[in-house]
Amino acid sequence: MKIVLFAHPSFLDHQSMPRYANMLFNGMTERDHEVEIWSPKARFYKLPSSKSLKKWLGYVDQYIIFPLEVRFKLLGASKDTLFVFTDQALGPWVPLVKNKKHVVHCHDFLALKSALGNIPENPTSFSGKKYQNYIRNGFSKGKNFISISKKTQEDLHELHQGKIVNSAVCYNGLNRPFHPLSPIESRNLLKAKLNIELTDGYIMHIGGNQYYKNRKGVIEIYDFWRGISKKKIPLLLIGSEPSEELSDLHQKSPYKEDIHFVSNLSDEYINNAYSGAVCLLFPSLDEGFGWPIIEAMASGCPVITTNRSPMNEVGGPAAFYIDKRPNDELHLKKWKEDSAKILERLITLDTLQMKELMEKSLKQSQKFTTEHSLNAIEVVYKEINQIV
Repeated sequence: MKIVLFAHPSFLDHQSMPRYANMLFNGMTERDHEVEIWSPKARFYKLPSSKSLKKWLGYVDQYIIFPLEVRFKLLGASKDTLFVFTDQALGPWVPLVKNKKHVVHCHDFLALKSALGNIPENPTSFSGKKYQNYIRNGFSKGKNFISISKKTQEDLHELHQGKIVNSAVCYNGLNRPFHPLSPIESRNLLKAKLNIELTDGYIMHIGGNQYYKNRKGVIEIYDFWRGISKKKIPLLLIGSEPSEELSDLHQKSPYKEDIHFVSNLSDEYINNAYSGAVCLLFPSLDEGFGWPIIEAMASGCPVITTNRSPMNEVGGPAAFYIDKRPNDELHLKKWKEDSAKILERLITLDTLQMKELMEKSLKQSQKFTTEHSLNAIEVVYKEINQIV
């Protein structure tokens, strides 16, 4: 099978999407398919300019120059080529091959839902709304789709403005290895690396400052938990530097000395971070998939996450669940209290219960291997490629 992968340009400095495109490229190549990647090159983008202008120059490369190149390449493409869009955000290019064999991978629709006003916590600018509508109009010309979760598939069916012919769910697979490491050795390694006392373990969160990651909720749960527990385990928030709002919340915490923001921790330490943690506290408001849930489980780390799809799709029977953080103050205190009680219940499990939970977690993580994901994706590719 001949496969052309449409991928984000490298000059945008994305992280997760290039990894996903590379997984597809390597996986399909190993399965003896003929694969190539089509992606915009930096032409106008590399011209000397201000940061704000550079974004628009990048748009010229992506949406004016690149489509011209694609039209030229299509003249030499065989009729049995399958055109694969590695992200629905590449929607503006979908009309170029709408009458050819194609499939669009869908990850999450959070930006589009925000632009439509469906997520009041994350307002979108006028230009952002126009851009998301441009993307939506593009992917709505597509007919065949693969979503990374049932939640993403539901959003696709709600937001797509045309006719969907094929729609499948193929869960993500871990794109780098994670496995249980010695908790003691992992804690000692991070203790030396970060100069933080971690001998008795720590509660961990990993992620950026995006509204849906709910880092604020992590601190709120931690503060309430410290008030009801006899334990004094620190909290590590691994990821982006804290936002102004998060820094203010941190400074107001009576346990601020035990709350640590860890930025620029390289990938080589992430497996250790999970393995050394007492648990991953991941109360996201929304996700496309929820990578940290399965990374933690594969590392032998217990998980507390939100009882909403896709988090509960990924966590399955192995995770502890809490409600989604409410916006109103009336219900917020009860949410903090209920969540803190679940955190205390997990942390106070006895040795046998913790062992059983780890076994459950490892078993759940095996459902999300790269091999399993690629096999499922290949089946869909073949089905679409056989369509006359």
